[in-house]
Parts: sequence; C-alpha cells; structure tokens
Amino acid sequence: MTEAGGREEIVSAAVELERLGLNHGSAGNLSLRVEDVVLVTPSGVPARELRNEMIARMPLADAQGAFEGPLPPTSEWRFHLDIYRARPDVAAVAHMHSTYATTLATLRRPIPAVHYMIAAFGGPSVPCVGYASYGTPELSRLVVEGLKDRDGALLANHGAIVVGADMRRALWRAVELEALAQVYYLAAMAGEPVVLPDDEIWRTVERFKSYGPRREAERG
Repeated sequence: MTEAGGREEIVSAAVELERLGLNHGSAGNLSLRVEDVVLVTPSGVPARELRNEMIARMPLADAQGAFEGPLPPTSEWRFHLDIYRARPDVAAVAHMHSTYATTLATLRRPIPAVHYMIAAFGGPSVPCVGYASYGTPELSRLVVEGLKDRDGALLANHGAIVVGADMRRALWRAVELEALAQVYYLAAMAGEPVVLPDDEIWRTVERFKSYGPRREAERG
C-alpha cells in the first residue's frame, strides 16, 4: 500500500459508507496505516466533497497531533493513532454514526450473540464503552480498551468503531455491525432475543479467521 493508494481507498470508503447510510455529511471518520504514517480524513468535510489531497498525513510516533496537509485531521485523530499503537494487526479504522448502532450506544447496551456473525468481531459480544467527550484522551483510552480483544465497539451516546487488517475488512465489519445492531434492536422490540452460547461463538471465531472479504488476487 502506497500513500497515494491509501488516500484513494479512504475517499472511496467514505463515499461508500455514506451510500450505505452508515454515515452522513461529515459525520464519522476513517484512517489507514501506511508503514509509520497514518492517513486520516480531515475535519468537517462531507464525503462527497472529499478529495485525495485533503487527507491529512500524521506520523504515528507523534502524540501531539502533528500533521501535513491543507486541512486539519478529524478531531478524533487521537483514537486512530492510539489504536494503531495498541494493535499492530490493525491497518484500517472506520468510525460511524450509523442509526441502529448509535441507538444501542445511547442505551449503552453491548450487542450480544443474537446471530453467529458476532464472531466477525472476535468474540461473543460487541462491547459498549463508556462516554467521554469527542476528541479527548479519555475517549481514546476507552476506545482502545474496548478494542483490546474485539474488532468493533459501540461508543456510549456517540456511535460505533470497527477495525481491520485493511480497509476492505473494516468496511465489511462496518456493514455487519450495523446489521447486527438492527437485528438485536428489532428482536428486543418483538420479544426476548435468544443469545447463542459462548462456546458456539468461539468455535465460529476460529472458523472466521479465514472468512470475510478478500482482494481479487487472493480469490480462488
């Protein structure tokens, strides 16, 4: 992945998240790790107006928010960088304000294993981390803690976040997280959802290690 390719992927992913209804306007943000640099969406730019050259370039080793680019990075830059420092396996981060995930976040409810696709997030639940004001070190600490053994989390009274080894997998998880949130919400409205046992989910987690979207070159 080159920086030029990373910028293109971020812009395409931002447009796709809006097309899917998982973000709107300038809500949410995206980033990619390219070696020791993090490419992150700028603050306040709607997806349809985003251009490759607007993507901020941030050194991963810098904790003060230094950046290169015509526009400042998203106010949430801190948790992007902190995730990459804590998770060497992660190379893409997507933060969304999607409707059902955000609804559950306002209720401060984790998503239980109401469907086996929960395994796409690394365990039998998607946690909901506590509330802290956006852009703060405290929110970043909560997010990193929530993602220590999961690939997705809800942010109380805020939204949701997912990670992946590349942007393709991060977008896949963004879609699956919103679908799980919708199923859980609707099932809870209709009655008492049946939660799958942990051992079933852990078995599925193992099977999912080779499951998910693949680049064209990896397909059989």
